[in-house]
Amino acid sequence: MAEAADNQGASPAPARRRWLRRAIVLLAGTPVLAALIYSPAPRAEAAQAASVDVQLTSIAPTAPVKGDTLTIRGTVLNTGAETITDAHVGLRVGPALADRTSIDEAAERTGFRAGADPGEIDPAYAVKIASLPSKISQEFTLTIPVNKLELDKDGVYQLGVSLSGVTDSRPSEQVMGIKRTFLPWQPEAAGKRSQLTYAWPLISTTRVTAETGSDELQTPVFLDDSLADELRPGGRLEQMVTLGKDLPITWVIDPDLLYTVDAMTKGYRVRSPGGKPVQGKSKAVAEQWLSSLEAAVQGKKVVALPFADPDLASLAHHGKDVSGTLGQLRPATDKAKQAVETVLHVPASTDFSWPVDGALDPSIVNVATSAGAHNVLTRSDSLVESGALGYTPSAARPIGAGTTAVVADADLSTAFEGDMLNAGSSTLAVQRFLAHSLALNLQKTDEPRSFVVAPQRTPSVSQVQSMAEAVRGLQAGRWTQPADLEAAAAAKPDPGATTQVPGAGQYPEDLRKQELPVSAFEKIRTTQNTLDHFKVILAAPDRVEIPFGNTTNREMSTSWRGRPEEARLYRDQVQDYLIGLTEKVKVVPKSDATLSGHSATIPVSVQNSLVQDVHDLVLRVKSANPTRLMFSQDEQQVTVQGDHTQTVKFTANATASGPVEVTAQLFTKDGVPYGKERKFTVEATEITPTVMLVIAGGVLLLVLAGIKMYASRKRVAARAAAEESTQPSDESPDTGAQSAEGSGTSETVDR
Repeated sequence: MAEAADNQGASPAPARRRWLRRAIVLLAGTPVLAALIYSPAPRAEAAQAASVDVQLTSIAPTAPVKGDTLTIRGTVLNTGAETITDAHVGLRVGPALADRTSIDEAAERTGFRAGADPGEIDPAYAVKIASLPSKISQEFTLTIPVNKLELDKDGVYQLGVSLSGVTDSRPSEQVMGIKRTFLPWQPEAAGKRSQLTYAWPLISTTRVTAETGSDELQTPVFLDDSLADELRPGGRLEQMVTLGKDLPITWVIDPDLLYTVDAMTKGYRVRSPGGKPVQGKSKAVAEQWLSSLEAAVQGKKVVALPFADPDLASLAHHGKDVSGTLGQLRPATDKAKQAVETVLHVPASTDFSWPVDGALDPSIVNVATSAGAHNVLTRSDSLVESGALGYTPSAARPIGAGTTAVVADADLSTAFEGDMLNAGSSTLAVQRFLAHSLALNLQKTDEPRSFVVAPQRTPSVSQVQSMAEAVRGLQAGRWTQPADLEAAAAAKPDPGATTQVPGAGQYPEDLRKQELPVSAFEKIRTTQNTLDHFKVILAAPDRVEIPFGNTTNREMSTSWRGRPEEARLYRDQVQDYLIGLTEKVKVVPKSDATLSGHSATIPVSVQNSLVQDVHDLVLRVKSANPTRLMFSQDEQQVTVQGDHTQTVKFTANATASGPVEVTAQLFTKDGVPYGKERKFTVEATEITPTVMLVIAGGVLLLVLAGIKMYASRKRVAARAAAEESTQPSDESPDTGAQSAEGSGTSETVDR
């Protein structure tokens, strides 16, 4: 009845002719089917499939309308050992496929199946190939007016392009090879059109290290210069912008990419094998790309992921129990909005989180919403439908606590994950994508629905080009109309759609194996603790807090999936660099000292090799034997200018002689030890050098006094001896009188 309704108003002639033709084909194929009963069919099909490889390199238009001419280009390659002669390439149009499952089943079929595959259309449109030698390929172009295809109702039709011919061992004409694809047929705009949202991801891998220059701009240091290759004309990110600017898409951007490219425009350095970073040379490339992106996003919806696109599943499964880890998500969201508005000058929504491949479990939902997002971008192969609806429900699903799961269609989202370098693969992928989108709209429902496409995060150049071709195929708007991601999240949900989040045991094992381990988050926490202790002593803490805060987010990035060793090395280098900075502020090693006497001053030096000042440090000295050696003040606050050394003096008092070990240690203002402690020995003695000088001086004076007294006595003795030698030998009365007189004089003087 439904089919009759679909065909009302249409001429019955094409349908009648088509029925007669299929009946003739079935009758003609009866002998072949009978033969298959008595022969090993799989072996025969394999032999046929191996004979000729048919590739379809382009189909135009991808979704034709009445009056169009369908042009199919491709190649045929003879993979067999024999030359094929009297060959031709023909087109086979099958009936409209009933549903999406039929599309997938038809896409998986390979070899030609007589009776199952339809016959060729009018031979007049076949391409003749007189001879196709072994291992030789030949191009072909089929040109057929669409009205010759007898497409009798709206739907998805299977197309088969086959090569038929003969060989010496197979003299009767047989199909040597076939390639199947799909043709969506909706020549007029449908009365009920689906809303389709295509998320266009601008995401790359982490390139920026924690290292910065000592200049005012703090010139960043990159791991390498490979991002420039993605930004150059023809590069992956350049193609994303160039092709995306003309498409009805929603830009989904990692703000870290914007910051990275913006840093390139201001000057950057790149690590080199020699160890010293060299100047980056892609400033102009970055400026051009950023300018093109800014123009492309004007008037478009922009969704900003948390900064550096954190791996939500890794955080949920391994990081949430490591203290401080989840606290990084809110700042990452705040930075996201600021980055888009600052660099691109457009508003951005930060209300979406995007787990890897859209895979969910309850813990991932909790982590995804902890950063403030109310919408979780998931995929339909994560929230499995019961099938009771009989159609694919809209993307929006309320999953509780004010959170909406925006369920991207798995078939549409994974359509271009394969190798699209081959034109044949790309063509088939585009046609299959369009076929599924039309089949969705043709499902029997009363209300229009909303569907979302969330492709791989970092598509290759060829994948981007295939994605763009598919979106262009929908721009006519005959069965879909474009919508942005916010509209998809706000759309009315189907009441019968699945809203149950899968349990933890249903999370894909292959994705779980790629997650960051617990040790990664423990290393990140250690680095963060070191940063917290370091920044409190800095006069300008932003110079380390901002670059290391961004680096912490980068250490949790989804971009490390599949690269565990590179991720580990990055974390190690971040921590080593930070420790190296902290060690630039230190107590200078000190040689042993001697303390003579009871009191003296001991100097201790603090060195600051950073470019900025440090303050709020306390230098403490501690005696290992306070009863022998003590300090009148054992701690002092320290402030040291950038690239300077400050000497602090401590007064020590000794109560006894002997060696005493002294420890000098820096502390932050909150009492946390900072840097390495330094030990030196102080030798205490009872007699000081000054006292020794005084004693020596006194001894010297005594000696000099003794010498003077001795010299004086010698002079007196010498005079007395001289006087005795000059007296006469006979005494006279006069002489006696004189002597008596002299004696009286002498007695007078002695008194």
